Amino acid sequence: MLIPIVVVLVASTLSIILAYLTMVEKDLLIATIYIAFIGVLYTLIYYILMAPDVVLAYMPVSSILLPLMIVIVLKKTKRFEE
Repeated sequence: MLIPIVVVLVASTLSIILAYLTMVEKDLLIATIYIAFIGVLYTLIYYILMAPDVVLAYMPVSSILLPLMIVIVLKKTKRFEE
């Protein structure tokens, strides 16, 4: 029973670190990849907390659609933040 708690704590800590890296990153494409990894970590947390309906709704949106929309916008604007 200790393993799910440890996995949730590690995933939460990694998501906090990735959120910080997303904020300080100057390359917006790399920041988008960080956002996708955050979505995967949150999905893992929801799965461990036994919320499969949330996992099924959150996974495609946070890990596929949101980064895809950001990449499309980045193609039409500047990739690097000034």
